[in-house]
Amino acid sequence: MAKSVVILDYGSGNLRSAERAVARVGADVEVTSDLGKAARADGLVVPGVGAYAACMAGIDELGAGPVIAERVRNGAPVLGICVGMQVLFEAGEEHGVITKGLGLAPGTVTVLHAPVVPHMGWNTVDWPSGSVLGAGLPEGTRFFFVHSYAATPTESQTAAGVRVATTTHGEPFVAAFESGVLRATQFHPEKSGDAGATLLANWLGTL
Repeated sequence: MAKSVVILDYGSGNLRSAERAVARVGADVEVTSDLGKAARADGLVVPGVGAYAACMAGIDELGAGPVIAERVRNGAPVLGICVGMQVLFEAGEEHGVITKGLGLAPGTVTVLHAPVVPHMGWNTVDWPSGSVLGAGLPEGTRFFFVHSYAATPTESQTAAGVRVATTTHGEPFVAAFESGVLRATQFHPEKSGDAGATLLANWLGTL
């Protein structure tokens, strides 16, 4: 029987492309803002595009933060994508304004220090040992990124038991992380072709 996956609709994100990509790897997918369904699904995807503050405002308005946190506490898988990953950290800083995040992972999202911003296009990811998301992906596999802000890899993340995958664009940043049932990618697996499909299938296998 196919696993049920909810793509959380809080007013932001590539909802339909994420829906198609997750369905492609064999899940029974629904895009919804229904928090009861989000709580009960085998897997929950938190998408996000645009500004950190706008995404957090949408999550807060829907009241989704406690549902996401409770899933993680209860051992129910959550996958964040792009800004949907960024809001899982403690805070985000844009244009000098700091917005509180969901605080489910240690770290703050800040502007990328790179010659060209946004970081847009294909880039490789260095996966940590034991990664579930990166399992079976050859070294040098590229994923599609579109972002101007990112979380910096820190020792506190490793100390908290977070497995961090990195990419370098001007400076190293968190390209993906895995912390128990909470997993997330800065890049867009739904726009990353077969590599993205492999990653989504890896995640589906954890449900």
